[in-house]
Amino acid sequence: MTFPPRLIPPTFVVLWATGFIGARYAMPWAEPFYFLAARFAIAFVLIWLIAKLMGAQPSTPSQALHAIIAGVLMHGIYLGGVFWAVKNGMPAGMSALIVGLQPLITAVMAGAFLGETILPRHWAGLAAGFVGVAIVLWPKLGAVSGVSGAALTAAVVSVIGMSAGTVWQKRFAGGDLVSGTMWQYLGGFAVTALAALLLETGTFTLTGELVFAMAWLVLVLSIGAIFLLMVMIREGAMAKVASLFYLVPAVTAVIAWFLFDETLSFVQLAGMALATLGVGLATARSGQSPSAR
Repeated sequence: MTFPPRLIPPTFVVLWATGFIGARYAMPWAEPFYFLAARFAIAFVLIWLIAKLMGAQPSTPSQALHAIIAGVLMHGIYLGGVFWAVKNGMPAGMSALIVGLQPLITAVMAGAFLGETILPRHWAGLAAGFVGVAIVLWPKLGAVSGVSGAALTAAVVSVIGMSAGTVWQKRFAGGDLVSGTMWQYLGGFAVTALAALLLETGTFTLTGELVFAMAWLVLVLSIGAIFLLMVMIREGAMAKVASLFYLVPAVTAVIAWFLFDETLSFVQLAGMALATLGVGLATARSGQSPSAR
């Protein structure tokens, strides 16, 4: 039984949004780079086992190399940069707002390197989505004074890394999806393991929350959500795929409201509606209205 294609985008958004909740559970108990390196190492081993059980087609050396480069960008630089910036004083809301630039950056890169045509309607949708994300996150931004240039740079580099990684994956990384994803995590592990050795002490506190967060992030995010993302990258236009990330902050806010009793204002709900409209404009096919989508 195959997964219904129509359910892939909404399922991806919900699963990806839970990653921020998992990070909230994990970060009080472990250093970010060591945690990410362990997560990527476990994911690599599990996907290697899945590939063996499924009889997946092995990657060629060229395919493996391109997948490793995509993994360095999408996992190592993106997640490593976000986690490090938050750990070093950047408010999570401000970090999320910077990451919200990703669909716009990806659209520019897709036009330049993939030859994708971005119509005015798509640009309007991407802009509306970003404004909606800003409205959703605005109450959480708080004071931004004291944010270091290093933390700001790390957040900006992380979002560029994610955009470049998805474009690289679309442009160069072919072959079997399972085998390619396995090599991605080797690339992510290499970056975060090196950063952990250079910048961290390796201390952690073993708690139930840390174990739960690791299990959730490996199984649900590193395997479930990433496989869905790889399918969408392979089958869809990059600007349209990237626009789905605009829905993540809104879904995260709803999950946080449910789990942590965080408030949701009317203005935030309006921002969610605007972000959803923006995604509809950016992903609607020619001759099909956003409302139909």
